[in-house]
Amino acid sequence: MTPTERLLGFIARHQRLFVLTGAGCSTGSGIPDYRDADGQWKRIQPVTYQAFIGDPATRQRYWARSLVGWRRFGLAQPNTTHHALAKLEAHGRVEVLLTQNVDGLHQAAGSTRVIDLHGRLDLVRCMGCAQPLLRTVFQNELVMLNPAWLGLDAQTAPDGDAHLEAVDFSSFTVPPCQYCGGVLKPDVVFFGENVPKVIVQAAYQHLDQADAVLIVGSSLMVYSGFRFVQAAAQAGKPLAAVNLGRTRADSLLTLKVEQSCEVTLKLLLECMQEEH
Repeated sequence: MTPTERLLGFIARHQRLFVLTGAGCSTGSGIPDYRDADGQWKRIQPVTYQAFIGDPATRQRYWARSLVGWRRFGLAQPNTTHHALAKLEAHGRVEVLLTQNVDGLHQAAGSTRVIDLHGRLDLVRCMGCAQPLLRTVFQNELVMLNPAWLGLDAQTAPDGDAHLEAVDFSSFTVPPCQYCGGVLKPDVVFFGENVPKVIVQAAYQHLDQADAVLIVGSSLMVYSGFRFVQAAAQAGKPLAAVNLGRTRADSLLTLKVEQSCEVTLKLLLECMQEEH
């Protein structure tokens, strides 16, 4: 029996899946991932919360890179992996889909039982008054204030910005919140920042209701996601993972399929379509 066939059997045996997804789900949509097959960083680590909040120059650098990177990131479309997981939900097999991604592609593919563990990049929020703002609206404001930057292009980074290096960011204008003058930040959890407790509690409640965990496209190197796998293992729930390379949970897994999400989930999608 192939690993994919074993995965199909795993899914068939468990009615309510707690699905945990990571960056590997979205590489097929043109959004790069963070880590290599051994779980190590492929590139410079993303900006930390402390640096973003505490240093105006860091905010200039972030938003300048984001202005360039958003043009591609904002156009990304769901791939086979997202569609297969949405179909799995439509078949009543998903207790919840907890995603570490910030791209909104699961929802775009039709999944509705989604918890965005690390927030959404298509929203901006004021750190002072908490007023939300659509990222598309903020993009227009950034472009209006910094038209010369629109001519730059660079490789897209995983968190929606771009790999602009050796550039002087000191002239880049970052507008404040129009309501209170506060600092505007993407509505995502930065490295060094805590996931809101209400989101963590909701995820644990769904984990209690699930009878197995399916990990798709995540090395689980970030503890904010790994803790749910730890809790599932302690509760005796079976764990399956689809991921290229090492995961932090390898010793806990019931089943591991070490191939790309798109290849594996494409077969899952085909099987579900044949059933109906």
